[in-house]
Amino acid sequence: MVEKKEAKEIAKVCHVVRRFVKEKWGGTESVVYYLADQYEKKGVKSPVLTTSMFSKKGLQEFGRVAVYRFAYFLPWFGLNEAAKESLREKGGSPLSFSLFKFLWFQKDCSIIHTHTAHRLGGIARTVARLRGIPYVVSLHGGCLTLPDEQAEAMQEPFKGKFEWGKIFGLLFGSRQVLSDADAIICVGRDEYERMQQRYPNKRVYYQANGVSTSFFAEAQPTAFRDKYNIPSNQKIINCVSRIDSQKNQLLLLKAFAEFQQQHPGYKLVLIGPVTVTSYHDLLMKTAKELAIEEKLLLIPGFPLEDPLLASAYKAADMFVLPSRHEPFGIVILEAWAAGAAVIAAKVGGIPGFTTDGQDIQLFEDNNQPELVAALKKLAVDAPYKKALSTGGLDAVKLYDWSAIAEQTLDIYKDALRENQ
Repeated sequence: MVEKKEAKEIAKVCHVVRRFVKEKWGGTESVVYYLADQYEKKGVKSPVLTTSMFSKKGLQEFGRVAVYRFAYFLPWFGLNEAAKESLREKGGSPLSFSLFKFLWFQKDCSIIHTHTAHRLGGIARTVARLRGIPYVVSLHGGCLTLPDEQAEAMQEPFKGKFEWGKIFGLLFGSRQVLSDADAIICVGRDEYERMQQRYPNKRVYYQANGVSTSFFAEAQPTAFRDKYNIPSNQKIINCVSRIDSQKNQLLLLKAFAEFQQQHPGYKLVLIGPVTVTSYHDLLMKTAKELAIEEKLLLIPGFPLEDPLLASAYKAADMFVLPSRHEPFGIVILEAWAAGAAVIAAKVGGIPGFTTDGQDIQLFEDNNQPELVAALKKLAVDAPYKKALSTGGLDAVKLYDWSAIAEQTLDIYKDALRENQ
């Protein structure tokens, strides 16, 4: 009874995120949706405030979760359509006056949780400071740990363009979003450690992502196989992540081509929204050059909570995440929950919540020979592959969204106490 009373002290949590559409779903959207959904179950209102990127303005209901979309600007002069599309897909720092106005009039809002920094984060900061309520920031895509090549790629579309939005960045205090926050939440241990060093007097938390364990555990593999005509005697190597150079599916293609020469009974399945069209084209070109077109299936993502996604994980003999940079790796939790044996690059936040040789097989960043060796090991060593699968099932029990939401709620309560 005490815990229920404490939870009701928070009447509403307003989540601010850059975009929120099923067709472009990623780790950030999953975190926002499942946190909001858990809080709505508890009677804590959790509206999601976002831009109308890839969608229309207005209200859309995602089950219990209300999503409000607002008009926005990409505040640079001289952007062509290709540059605008690139910024919508990845990076970019939109500006939305109507989002600011809506957030300002959410009078019963207890706390603001922004899942983006930059200008939208600045809007969250400004409203919170003017109204005297706390705000917290979640870092989903890496901040201090973002590799230089990734940062440069994100800035490429607006290089040499005049950024008229800077004046509003200054007005909203976009550069002070982290330093003024009541709490900073990091999904990766490496980012958490560096944030602690950068802000030694601030509340910085390591908060892992979560997973809907039952959704993946209870899935059946036959639905996915039947949908895509994959025979039961063909084994599947699965990778779920957006089609983007950061995710490094190109390395997996090359490793798979080498692996399947000795193990021809496998099919490679790549699942994820295409956020970089040129990279998608490169993957298809490479598959043709490597003569593995017939053994590659690329699916541009599944809608939210589509049973076929859970079925795809369940059908996988192995799951591989070859990313060059990965703040956390929520798809590893999904693969664990489905019982798949997991191979992943030893990058970013992945080593912070996994144990090499116990619940995952790690390989060094962008190391094709090591990835090939890992694939071969799991293909021939059934007891080891089973041990990884069992280890993953044990590890994932700590990450159900119900537990993660409670932990995040405690962070909100700490921020409220400090703000009083």
